[in-house]
Amino acid sequence: MAVVMSVLASLFGVQSQKNYQRDFSQSSILPYIIVGVVMVILLVVMLFFLVRIITG
Repeated sequence: MAVVMSVLASLFGVQSQKNYQRDFSQSSILPYIIVGVVMVILLVVMLFFLVRIITG
């Protein structure tokens, strides 16, 4: 859950310096990359459907 919260904070640009340092002290960056890619895909899909709903 900490990875998801960190990626969300980074996506919105509100990641604190303390959490930023904690994230980059982890041994593996792979979970952050996977969660980040999934969240970006979800964002694009949600925006696509939102535009389809609005434009009819």
